[in-house]
Amino acid sequence: MSILELRNVSKTFYPGTLNEKKALCGINLSLEAGEFVCVIGSNGAGKSTLFNAIGGTFYIDSGSIVLDGKNITGLPDHKRARNIGRIFQDPMKGTAPNMSIEENLCLAYSRKSERSFFALNRKNREYFHEILSVLGLGLEDRMKTKVGHLSGGQRQAVSLLMSTISDPQLLLLDEHTAALDPATAKKVMDITTQLVAEKKITTMMITHDINAAIKTGTRTVMLDDGKIVLDISGKVREEMTVPKLLELYSAESKKQLANDRMLFS
Repeated sequence: MSILELRNVSKTFYPGTLNEKKALCGINLSLEAGEFVCVIGSNGAGKSTLFNAIGGTFYIDSGSIVLDGKNITGLPDHKRARNIGRIFQDPMKGTAPNMSIEENLCLAYSRKSERSFFALNRKNREYFHEILSVLGLGLEDRMKTKVGHLSGGQRQAVSLLMSTISDPQLLLLDEHTAALDPATAKKVMDITTQLVAEKKITTMMITHDINAAIKTGTRTVMLDDGKIVLDISGKVREEMTVPKLLELYSAESKKQLANDRMLFS
């Protein structure tokens, strides 16, 4: 069953001007329930633009976006957020720094019932304590601490819980470990794969790490100039190596990958 379908999605910024940029060019993509898709590509390939289109940051020029059988192309971002969780590269995004951990979780939990805010009662606090303890970061004993006082890794872990607590139909991870030190990034990535697997959440993750892109999840999609140039899964992906991927990219795009951040990650 398809959870997400992008049908001929296109987006051009500053059309008709010297700065015209065709960011998405007829993207067609379908995700089955439970798939974990890694999205890679050089700077300007269209990765974040693709996520912004799905999340409703802007309206696309043409095509359609269907989530779990419902056409959401014309829905604003705040309505899509009830069914689409998203975590950004910047740990400062996605949380309210002046609110406590439990208040942030409560706000995210309210999406499940479409209320403006859930009551912070004993039952909810016990539930938040339980799910925080799974992280192994000791945050279950700091639920009244303001999120702004947490480290970057701790904030991303809280963002993960906030994005998955209401059981979204789709989770978008926009380089959510890129701003963290290697040890913290690994911890957050481990928590990510654990949560996604336990909840069976259909997930898309942008990463600059080519090796991680072919080892994490179930599928690898590569963008170039607003187009999908590679879509790898199954046995082909299991046998994929970084040199093979670069060779395929060159064959499809007729050019070499020029992105030091990706090549040396």
